[in-house]
Amino acid sequence: MPPKLRRILVTGGAGFIGSAFIRFGLKEIDGLEKIVNLDLLTYAGNLRNLQNIEKDARYRFIRGNILNGALIEEICRKHDIETIVHFAAESHVDRSIKNPKSFYETNVLGTINLLELVRRLPEIHFHHVSTDEVYGSIARGQVSEGAPYSPNSPYAASKAASDHFVRAYTKTYRLSTTVSHCTNNYGPYQYPEKFIPRMIYGCLMRRELPIYGKGMNCRDWLYVEDHVEAIWMILQHLEPGKIYNIGAGCEKKNLDLLHLLIEKIAEVQNERPEIYRPLIRFVEDRPGHDERYALDCAKIQKELGWRPRTSFDQGLEKTIHWYLENREFYDGI
Repeated sequence: MPPKLRRILVTGGAGFIGSAFIRFGLKEIDGLEKIVNLDLLTYAGNLRNLQNIEKDARYRFIRGNILNGALIEEICRKHDIETIVHFAAESHVDRSIKNPKSFYETNVLGTINLLELVRRLPEIHFHHVSTDEVYGSIARGQVSEGAPYSPNSPYAASKAASDHFVRAYTKTYRLSTTVSHCTNNYGPYQYPEKFIPRMIYGCLMRRELPIYGKGMNCRDWLYVEDHVEAIWMILQHLEPGKIYNIGAGCEKKNLDLLHLLIEKIAEVQNERPEIYRPLIRFVEDRPGHDERYALDCAKIQKELGWRPRTSFDQGLEKTIHWYLENREFYDGI
């Protein structure tokens, strides 16, 4: 067992990506003794994401806030935590535009609070999960880990600030940290405010399919299990101070992706795509909407040998089938 990988605290482990990280670790990582999941269970956190592993003797759930420093220190001391993997974050851009202060409190102050804990207990390694949005919109090419930051939404600004605090604490207090930036994730269990599950549910429930502007905004789509495997690899090859981009190299314009989703859902439902296309509605664009993100992932491929295992077609089919089989998963959405 690599150092620092026996007893792990996961923040935001009831969310979409955090729960995938926990499920993957308990299934795939040998020698893992304990994963403690700290989650406040806000609207996007759901313990049903973990119902398949909740009886695993290595798993503990604690409901709590990352702003509660005393609670986090108690958890780390009681469970002899070696690594913190920090997923907990407000992450929906639309919500950040409506209420930027809450994003500052969770994403910036929450991260600082965790770093203060690691400052008191410097034997703990801290991995910070960030986003491609901190680099801002790019017209062409890809951005590497050393690119300048240019956040354009309150969400992106809050993640950029948290990244900077991780770097500052690492340099100033000589903490053991790693950082990863990922592209857009998709897959089972994702809360349906996000684009792919929202469009799947819209088709299934015959609701409007709203798309911003002309639908030309472009994103790289990464299957969630590939993302969390990359994080586990970063931890297994632990080299403090490293920063890695994680992406799939699968860029899609939003409108093209929506038409692809419609075609695949119609095929699975044995229906004609034409019954879904009239549901598409072009709506006023989001303020400050970034046109395109794209990460250069050569570093993680070269240094760790990571590459996504799941093709976009495979991932999309898995995702659609999961939502078809779990229509009750988010009752009332």
